[in-house]
Amino acid sequence: MNEPSKPPVPVEHERVPDGHQPTGMSLYLLFAHEPYYPLPAREFNTSVVAAACLLHPRIKQPDGMRIHRRLVTGRRPGEIVPLATLTHELGGGAHWGEVGDWEAVVAGLVRLIRDQGCDALGLGLAPIERALLCSGPDSTVRVVDPATRECTSYGPPERKALLNQVRHHLAWAEAGGSLVS
Repeated sequence: MNEPSKPPVPVEHERVPDGHQPTGMSLYLLFAHEPYYPLPAREFNTSVVAAACLLHPRIKQPDGMRIHRRLVTGRRPGEIVPLATLTHELGGGAHWGEVGDWEAVVAGLVRLIRDQGCDALGLGLAPIERALLCSGPDSTVRVVDPATRECTSYGPPERKALLNQVRHHLAWAEAGGSLVS
């Protein structure tokens, strides 16, 4: 097996403006979704929103509120929590029914983002990056090169590094930096 390499930095991103701009004290939910194209040739397939967006009246309630409560309990301000981490914490998804309909909530969040109803950092992640963030925090993603049959593994260290890169992009966005490279 090859040594795991760092996944590339996500370069496609956006923020949807409104009066609820996240601050460094917010907690964030990261989730993957069907891609959409707000700009020509720019795919956004993952979004980061402030946890408070789950409380928006256009999000399915009380599901959004219960997911929000689960998301913020025991977390530090500024933390970015992938939906896959919540799924992991809920017994691999076995207990989502006790919390809420995460699929309806995510669909509502995507509609809200596209309608400019909440702030979001949109990311166009590569397949390996999405796989890392859509897997649990202890998961390993293995990629086999069909030509050489060499296997490369990406695991918790690469996932942590990727979340740090996302945190950097979020901080840049919050500081008013350019969101589209």
